[in-house]
Amino acid sequence: MGGGRWRRVVRQTGRSITVWAASTVTMLVLAGLLPDFSIQSADGDSATRIAVTAALGAGAFGLLSALVWPLLVRLLLLVPALVLGLLVFFLNGALLLLALRLNPASRGGAAPETAVVVAAVMSAVASATGGALAVRDDDAYRRRLYRLADRHRRRHPPSPAVPGTVFLQLDGVGHDVLLAAAARGLMPTVARLLTDGTHRLTPWRTDWSSQTGASQLGILHGSNHDIPAFRWYEKDTGEVMVCNRPTSAAELQRRAVERTGDGGLLTRDGASRGNLFGGGADEQALVLSIAARRRDRSTRSRAGYFAYFSDPANAVRTALSFGAEIAREIVQSTRARTRGQRPRVGRGGLYPVVRAFATVVERDVVVAAVMGDMLGGRTAVYADLVAYDEVAHHSGPHSPDADQVLARLDRSLALIEKVAEHAPRPYRIVLLSDHGQSPGETFRARYGLGLADLVRAGCGLPVPRRARRTRSGAEARAAVRAALRRPVEEGTDEHRGGRRSEPIVLASGNLGLVSFPDVPHRMTKEEIDARHPALLTTLAHHPGVGFLLVRSEAHGGVVLGAHGAEIPLDRLDEDPGPLAAFGPGAADAVRRTHSFPHTADIMVNSCHDPDDGEVLAFEEQIGSHGGLGGAQGRPFLLSPLDLSAPVEDGGELVGAERVHRVLRRWLRESDGPQVPLTGAREERDRRVA
Repeated sequence: MGGGRWRRVVRQTGRSITVWAASTVTMLVLAGLLPDFSIQSADGDSATRIAVTAALGAGAFGLLSALVWPLLVRLLLLVPALVLGLLVFFLNGALLLLALRLNPASRGGAAPETAVVVAAVMSAVASATGGALAVRDDDAYRRRLYRLADRHRRRHPPSPAVPGTVFLQLDGVGHDVLLAAAARGLMPTVARLLTDGTHRLTPWRTDWSSQTGASQLGILHGSNHDIPAFRWYEKDTGEVMVCNRPTSAAELQRRAVERTGDGGLLTRDGASRGNLFGGGADEQALVLSIAARRRDRSTRSRAGYFAYFSDPANAVRTALSFGAEIAREIVQSTRARTRGQRPRVGRGGLYPVVRAFATVVERDVVVAAVMGDMLGGRTAVYADLVAYDEVAHHSGPHSPDADQVLARLDRSLALIEKVAEHAPRPYRIVLLSDHGQSPGETFRARYGLGLADLVRAGCGLPVPRRARRTRSGAEARAAVRAALRRPVEEGTDEHRGGRRSEPIVLASGNLGLVSFPDVPHRMTKEEIDARHPALLTTLAHHPGVGFLLVRSEAHGGVVLGAHGAEIPLDRLDEDPGPLAAFGPGAADAVRRTHSFPHTADIMVNSCHDPDDGEVLAFEEQIGSHGGLGGAQGRPFLLSPLDLSAPVEDGGELVGAERVHRVLRRWLRESDGPQVPLTGAREERDRRVA
């Protein structure tokens, strides 16, 4: 035992000396290359003295990086994550300047901007050298990975005989996209899992609201009841709920816990990483639903950044990749614009920064946190990687840009698999997605006006001149004149008074929601027709609209479509009408959403072409999700064969709540962490049934 400990000490000492030597050589080389960086006096020094100065400077910089950097990162958790990423270079440069000042040799100096470059290069070299030396040393490799994650979270020592489970969500990657990427060699790790006989691939079908908020709330908390879209207006509170807004996410999670009676999928020894919701985990990082509780150290949403950025080499590497991703996006968007690529949406403004954060910073931090959870022996981990979804929205789900992201996600999966070999317990890795993406141009690009313009025109409200000149706008205004039997004057609300009565029009991918805020209840078709005689006809007959859902006094609820189609919800199975193009399950999804308390007065689903799978997004996205139509409603579940089958042979996995029950069953098969808050959910379900 003692001999082994001494051997580890000797190896560690040797590695430290080697890293120090590499840093010293790097400093010498940079001093020779950079005009504003010097490590000798103005009168010149001997080669020996210059080498000693470099060695002392490199040593001081290494010690400061090890001792001071983690404290700086903890302090910077109080600033936004994007700001932290941008400060990485400057803080590292400041540490180098401090190291030069502390150098007993007191030789030379560096301009501040040069210090930033020198510090970044030295950190990268030190990281690469240490990593190379640790490759053949399992203990060192494990210790290095431990530094990527918070080590102060173990409450229950893991049992080596009980496997842990990692649920890795590839946000927005549809079932068919995954298969195609594996077949084309973009995702070799996934291809191996699909072909080596160890895993099964199961498609599942989302609810009508095919977006992360509804799917992930259902998967993690067992209920996505009353989530009609990504964003919607609630008449009882006068608030617009948005799934990726911290306050809304916290409220939606509270409602789900209240409805189900348990804390979620991860309530015992679980970790939630990079998600919208916590799932009841006692360890959460980068979780949106806790982002508003900044004063609570135990649940601070940005605390997960410390585990990663406390290592300055990681910080520099991620910052360099962050800059490279911004440059990559600028080049790719410029190429698409110069080639006249269609469809295309604007990708300027802050989008390059947003993309870089999603594809680099979020990915690196979440993957590091998952690795730390596994090395710490945590029982269950659920993590979301959002990179593909972000890029596919703006570049298209089948674009070369999105393909590059898929390849990088596969490398992250391979790294997580590698770490599992060093974990104190076996791990089963389950890959899944929350939805897919459907391609297609935007509604505005095809027709020259947005959904809000079309709604306003159908209501006889003023619309922008550009929208009035489009064919759709002219037809809508003609329909209003015919319905009202009088002209509609420009710039006035012909038959309504104040602005408070104007409709609120919200978009969630290819799903639109129209609400009238001055009416406290969900309006019926009859009420809408009485107030705006041409509105429903204008929307239902528009070629870019697939169908509408409205409440009906006569039938409870009806689906409206072109050519006067009006199908009561209870007759959709025998006559799907406009829902026929949206495939099996569409009627059930629409009926379920109709039952929600906060369903909008008018639910508008864009048209869908079953031949090419395209939809028209009401947002500025050429890869969209949020409604019915195409690949957006067909995500996947890739699970090890030693877990029970998600569904029986010939069965279909439908809805996020059903996926939750499958994942919870798998955790129970491993003595997993699901612990109801009340302990009586099953009894309550039996009573309700």
